[in-house]
Amino acid sequence: MIPDGGSAAGADSSASKTPRADGGAVDDVALDPWGSATIDDYRKLFEQFGIEEFDEVLPEVPNPHYLMRRGVIFGHRDYRPVVEALANDEPAAVLSGFMPTGDPHIGHKMVFDEIIWHQKQGADAYALIADLEAHAARGLTWEEIDEHARDYLLSLLALGFDPEEGELYRQSANREVQDLAFELGAKANFSELQAIYGFDGETDVSHMQSVVTQMADILYPQLDEPKPTVIPVGPDQDPHVRLARDLAVRMRFFKVSEAFASFEATDQERVVMRAAYEALGGDDADVRCEEAADWARTETVEGVATTAVDSAVKKLQNAGKEPLRPRTRFFVRNATDAAFEALIEAIDGEKRVFEEHVDAFDLSIAEAEELARQVEVDNGGYGFRMPSSIYHRFMTGLTGGKMSSSVPASHISLLDDPEDGYDKVKAATTGGRETAEEQRELGGEADKCPVYELYAYLLSGDDDEFAKLVYDECVGGDRLCGDCKEQAAVLMREFLADHQEKREEVADLLAEADIELESPRRR
Repeated sequence: MIPDGGSAAGADSSASKTPRADGGAVDDVALDPWGSATIDDYRKLFEQFGIEEFDEVLPEVPNPHYLMRRGVIFGHRDYRPVVEALANDEPAAVLSGFMPTGDPHIGHKMVFDEIIWHQKQGADAYALIADLEAHAARGLTWEEIDEHARDYLLSLLALGFDPEEGELYRQSANREVQDLAFELGAKANFSELQAIYGFDGETDVSHMQSVVTQMADILYPQLDEPKPTVIPVGPDQDPHVRLARDLAVRMRFFKVSEAFASFEATDQERVVMRAAYEALGGDDADVRCEEAADWARTETVEGVATTAVDSAVKKLQNAGKEPLRPRTRFFVRNATDAAFEALIEAIDGEKRVFEEHVDAFDLSIAEAEELARQVEVDNGGYGFRMPSSIYHRFMTGLTGGKMSSSVPASHISLLDDPEDGYDKVKAATTGGRETAEEQRELGGEADKCPVYELYAYLLSGDDDEFAKLVYDECVGGDRLCGDCKEQAAVLMREFLADHQEKREEVADLLAEADIELESPRRR
């Protein structure tokens, strides 16, 4: 969740489309929140980690940001609930954080922009300084953290974050986050963190604690009320998102699922039972479990493993003449006795009460989820919704490879003198051919060009036509690298000058914001 460096890829497009960002091809991808590896093939993330393609949800997004339109934001996890909430003027939230290990640079600006865009669309916006993580995982002193933190916050405000409508905080000063981290820590264990993050016997306990603190950050916007929440991050932070989604579920009072009889069944076993129920007449017949077992022994259920069919048959046979009938099940996870009784009372219509679950026959899964959440909140629980996430591409360093805070020539700091920004762009590598003649004949390779990325990710702003013009002229051979870099360098100089002027203008706004600029942990 915490970006401490930016990065980017090239653009994949044709002359007939808005330029898009794309990657190359590798055999495998490793996601490490504290590592420095690049990601060369973003398509692998869909296959290996279940990240969904953003293109699928883009048509539903109201007034999409240009980073979305151009494919810089390329993937998501469960973003639709946030989109629906924004479209219907319902509560939603956005949160991301920044580990202040160096100057904020143009890679960080993408995350700043994503937070600000969601805030302008009506979401509650949260931005945090991950000072506990910086101290535990990176070894920064509190003095160093304070110096960098102020710079991040000034740039965020200069770009348009509204502190009166949103919340800024630092981990070390937010007691609610720390208390929530303690509760979440009871639902995670070392073996799990070892599997996810590669922790071992040499890992500091404070580093491990910083992970559960980030889990608390991700769920913090839901403390007042459960709401769809999106975490904009780079794909290297996906392990944090996945763990937070798991912990959100583990904290819930009740699990809601489909069921067909009094016993528990796996997802695949339920597919078998659904097929048997419908084949034997469904709602128009008095289907018994043993009848369903006989049917499943001889029929093929597409997409279900043989072992799942066999286990379903065994459970159905053991249930004998018990009716096989679809119902919605509320299974007790962490509910108090009082909450369980309140749930039973709240369920209208036909229901059957067991020792550790309740079956309702007149509620859909969606209705049951909302009822369970409301009962939980009314009885002192959190009722967390699983957080969503969107993922943006990394920026390529101006010298090639990954953009890195530790390599000044590879990135442009938002604090760089505008003339230095101009010089860095002029010295950047490009996707041009070896000679002007080849460039005119073959066209440039904008998809591999760090300078074109500057146009697509930053310098074109909201002007898709300008970004497309630059791309088309490059790949068509009409734009030579010298002229292209000169134009980009001038635009970068103007952007930095304007941004730094705005930073000065919002200094008073930061001083008035409700956030501690100096850590109380400084000695």
